Amino acid sequence: MAEVRYFGIRHHGPGCARSLVRAFAAWQPDAVLVEGPPEADGLLPHLNDAALVPPVALLVHAVETPQQAVFYPFARFSPEWQALRWAAGAGVAARFIDLPRTHALALDAADAAAAARADDAATPAPARHGDPFDDFARADGHPDGESWWNRWIEERGEDADIFAAIAEVMTELRRHADAETPLPAREAQREAHMRQSLRAARKEGFARIAVVCGAWHVPALQDGVSSVKADAALLKGLPKLKVQATWVPWSHRHLTRRGYGAGVASPGWYDFLWQHDVARHPRAAGWLAKVATLLRAHEIDCSSAHVIEAIRLAETLAALRGHGAPGLAELDEAVRSVIGQGDDAVLGLIAPALHVGDALGTVPADVPLVPLQRDVEQQQKRLRLKAEAAERRLELDLREPNDLARSRLLHRLRLLGLDWGVPERGSRGARGSFHEDWRLRWEPEYAITLIEASRWGTTVEAAASARVAERVRDETRLAVLAAQVDDVLRADLPGAVAAVTQALDRLAAVSGDVGELLRALPPLAQVFRYGDVRQTDTGQVGRVLDRLIERAAIGLPLGCAALDADAAQALREPLLAAHAAVARRDGEAQTQDWRRALAALAGAATAAPLLRGVATRLLLDDGALDAEAAGTALALQLSRATEPGAAAAWLEGFLNRNALVLLHDARLWALVDGWLSGLGDDHFQQVLPLVRRTFADFSRSERRSIAERAARPPEAPADTVRADAPPPWQVGRVAQALPLLHRLLGLPLESVSSMENPRDVR
Repeated sequence: MAEVRYFGIRHHGPGCARSLVRAFAAWQPDAVLVEGPPEADGLLPHLNDAALVPPVALLVHAVETPQQAVFYPFARFSPEWQALRWAAGAGVAARFIDLPRTHALALDAADAAAAARADDAATPAPARHGDPFDDFARADGHPDGESWWNRWIEERGEDADIFAAIAEVMTELRRHADAETPLPAREAQREAHMRQSLRAARKEGFARIAVVCGAWHVPALQDGVSSVKADAALLKGLPKLKVQATWVPWSHRHLTRRGYGAGVASPGWYDFLWQHDVARHPRAAGWLAKVATLLRAHEIDCSSAHVIEAIRLAETLAALRGHGAPGLAELDEAVRSVIGQGDDAVLGLIAPALHVGDALGTVPADVPLVPLQRDVEQQQKRLRLKAEAAERRLELDLREPNDLARSRLLHRLRLLGLDWGVPERGSRGARGSFHEDWRLRWEPEYAITLIEASRWGTTVEAAASARVAERVRDETRLAVLAAQVDDVLRADLPGAVAAVTQALDRLAAVSGDVGELLRALPPLAQVFRYGDVRQTDTGQVGRVLDRLIERAAIGLPLGCAALDADAAQALREPLLAAHAAVARRDGEAQTQDWRRALAALAGAATAAPLLRGVATRLLLDDGALDAEAAGTALALQLSRATEPGAAAAWLEGFLNRNALVLLHDARLWALVDGWLSGLGDDHFQQVLPLVRRTFADFSRSERRSIAERAARPPEAPADTVRADAPPPWQVGRVAQALPLLHRLLGLPLESVSSMENPRDVR
């Protein structure tokens, strides 16, 4: 009869992994059964491929609905990984024995559908009251089961006999837990399938069968726990989904997450434990040397004396607590006390690299992939863009062909919902339109994103184009469509550009919302400028932009009528941005149409005063309105016939958060000053909040200049100044600058010491 040994482990435990390898080497099993998805059995031959480097994960997903997926992560310190690697190296049979994902994913979908149909949430199965392992750990002086296991199993070192003790503890804990609360149905099905798989291995004639599973399951897999008939009844009639499995890269950072991750708080520490056997290597010295290296990389002083003193403190703390070697808690306390002087800042600075790390695994090129995944990998290789777990900056010069191709790939992936690269849009403008800055970080979940996106196409270009076309088909917001044109041009997707511009033109033809039309102009005008930089044809965009400018110009005066103060304020920024967009378009016909619309708005009595003031100022800045006409408009709007609130709103729009026109035009200054001075007390109190809001938008230097000018006596007109009146400047100080001024202008030097009036200089 076959001999079966059970190796209860904690997933991703380096102590379990080390003890497991030692036990296998001594016992030499001829079959290894591992808790995991049976659908991945066909992927186990890749374990002999040097290109499969952990951390990696088995990804199992439903073929029809890729978003239904589950990851099984493996690090090199994972006991399951070491068990499978040992079996591959020894040439013995290895297989997974957990409940097949074809059933588990179908059960998940059925549960979700039932919950969606129910009016009220279904009554959940009784939950276990707390973790019985926590009670056990507290009895031994530990705060919870995790810390107990970490101390006595993972940090213990190599001990092949530990599994018998683990099985004994778990048997007792399961006996009490199962007596209090029934096992959940899904857990019962999983353990039934594991027992069925073990029976099948016995029938195949294996002599020494090793079962590697979570320690909690060990008591349930023993002989006599359940009959063949009972297990068959639990597994009968389970629903199915078609699933597919593959290897994908994983990272230490993702091991720290729950759900798709593994909940390992410090994978960097576990990886260190796996590499440094406490029986052969001083643990504290190796770890603190790593600490010193990281701190010195941050230019923080960490001398050999610091390290020696920290080693002594860590080993002393471990001895006082009855431990054979320092654990992570003792080492962190030593770093905090000796190097950080009691402050957590130093440890916090290096904690991500020290406790977690940025390791990212690799998978062989021949693992099963959907065509879209294969296309992404080929482009990454061709463009020398390595997928890395650590965040890094990428600077692109779009005049270089390879950098331009990189930019297009990153933009296309973003259109597919894969944000491997995030553009630093703020820095691009500062460095010129030929440059782009990106932040890159590869996430393992992008494997699912690519599988989901494969329904749109087999290449990145085809999939991105198809997804954009599908997205814009039902879009009802002009500004969103306009921004989408920018995205597809950056991604160099001519087919998608056609789809977006057609949708934009179609929607603009029926839109009566002037605000939407105005908001659509800036992104399109910005896109229009990218033709020369990205070598893309923006003629189609230009045609759509011209039609939008025409429609916006026609609707502007009527769209700004009968607006209250809040609505006018909301339309102010879109109006200013649209004006700048027309200027960027720089087309004669479009500019004339737009200026005629602004002139109509400025003279429309029914339009909001704020927007009429803005239109007047824009025409003045463009030279379409001279200073005399602007002064006439200002005098009219600030006359006594105009209600003070409307006058203040018009003035706010006219000044447009810029005081220069007021400071440099004496006539406008006099009009505004006279209007304010002529207000009665009641009217002045009514207008004051509006005027204060207007002046609050000016810069500090502008407000200071206005205050200084207002404090001076009113200036007399030029024709009233007496010819013999003294000049309003200090003659002596002016004369001191005249010799230098003559030299700068290249004029012959003259004696200016006797000048009484600088106006004598010619």
